[in-house]
Amino acid sequence: MNRENLIQQVQQTKLWDVIVIGGGASGMGAAVDAAARGYRTLLLEQIDFAKGTSSRSTKLVHGGVRYLQQGNISLVREALYERGLLYQNAPHLVTDLPFVVPRYSWWEGPFYGIGLKLYDLLAGRLNLAPSRTLNAQETLDSIPNLEPDGLYGGTEYHDGQFDDSRMCITLARTAMDLGGVTLNHARVVQLLRDTDDHVAGVRFCDEQTGEEYEAKSKVVINATGVFSDAIRKMDEADAATIVEPSRGVHLVLEQSFLKGDTAIMVPYTDDGRVLFVIPWHEHCLVGTTDEQTPEPLLEPRATEEEVEFILRNAARYMSRDPQRSDVLSVFAGLRPLIKHEATATKNISREHEVIVSRGGLVSVVGGKWTTYRHMAEDVVNHAADVAGLDPRSCITETLHLRGWLDRNDVNMPQENWLRVYGSDAPQVNSICDEIDGGHQPLHPRLPYPRGAVVYAVRFELARTVEDVLARRTRALFLDAAAAAESANDVARLIASELGRDERWVNDQITEFQKLAIGYRLP
Repeated sequence: MNRENLIQQVQQTKLWDVIVIGGGASGMGAAVDAAARGYRTLLLEQIDFAKGTSSRSTKLVHGGVRYLQQGNISLVREALYERGLLYQNAPHLVTDLPFVVPRYSWWEGPFYGIGLKLYDLLAGRLNLAPSRTLNAQETLDSIPNLEPDGLYGGTEYHDGQFDDSRMCITLARTAMDLGGVTLNHARVVQLLRDTDDHVAGVRFCDEQTGEEYEAKSKVVINATGVFSDAIRKMDEADAATIVEPSRGVHLVLEQSFLKGDTAIMVPYTDDGRVLFVIPWHEHCLVGTTDEQTPEPLLEPRATEEEVEFILRNAARYMSRDPQRSDVLSVFAGLRPLIKHEATATKNISREHEVIVSRGGLVSVVGGKWTTYRHMAEDVVNHAADVAGLDPRSCITETLHLRGWLDRNDVNMPQENWLRVYGSDAPQVNSICDEIDGGHQPLHPRLPYPRGAVVYAVRFELARTVEDVLARRTRALFLDAAAAAESANDVARLIASELGRDERWVNDQITEFQKLAIGYRLP
């Protein structure tokens, strides 16, 4: 996939039907939806696909048990429906993950049992598996590392798990398969206007070369998550601030902290949130927190209080208490919550809103990964109305995403790192065969082979060491130290593919080492 060719295609296209700003969940969803309807679609992302919030989730495709507790039945029903569609349309990326809610009081049995039966009921025919009550021994059989003292039993239910940044890359390739163009490292610097003062395109900077280009369109969609207000103020300087970022922090531990394939859902913590302890890519993921953040940041950082909060609450339910020294990586993401006065962020709904400005800029704000497809359908419907596009029905409910394989297909890769490519896995292995040492791991503590780097550059628009180690692979999120130690090799593999010099290699290594420090606890 040649980036220069994509830039050339942008230059040669006189008028796009839809331009999408933002390469995260909502933007990629909108690009896929618009391209699937046959609209000429361009997506521009300022840094890299899923650079922000969309690579920093809890890795769940779920209905939201806590929204059930809040009584938001409509949001739970919608999310469970979308969960079922994702399970069908991306079986290489979305898997069934059993959860256990441990019970340390007798009354918790009927309380959670009834609530999770309602969860099953709301999922309907798309339910993954029915919930069930477990006794103490069955609970420990499922989660051997669970704290046994005072354990009455547990309630098991099922939700979906996925790899968020790999889903975003998959959506980018799906959009291009459908005729769209998705371009990373392309920062929008200005909104263009027609003679009626309506938004009619964008001016963007190719951050790889410094060149600026104009792209005209019938409508522009702002899908920039926590940065939505900045784009809205490009359109209207006096636009009110409507996004209230909320920081969620996760810790990654060795797999030994959670033996088996079952996750723990801690039903209540010090601040009233739920806490998840999840197996993910042969590691253990623990999170999350919910703290208001004054401004959106590309690289939010966990506070000491948040780290201690997660360790303290996780220790109550784990037989082996995790310590700071056990943390392999710590990462933080910002939820793009819609601002509501005097409301704690943990109580704000994850429902989305579509806002159309006087100048015709269509913004989608709020939402979450699980409902990305429905958000996209909604915002593209609005955009088509604004632009007067030929009305065409959304077809994404049954659209198989790039790499789709029947989950029971004998060709479905079994290794976690390879499964995310689905039907493209043979091509990945072919690249590994082609290059010297292509099947050798980047690092003894990481599952990724050197050939995956070359594949990411050739076919997935990876341009930097960070693109590869943070999002095409999940090395930075799994083990920040191991990722940092891999940076030299990765930089040289990329440089060989892109024709970069030694100075570029050294700059990339330095930049990534600085980034990786923020993913390690001091």
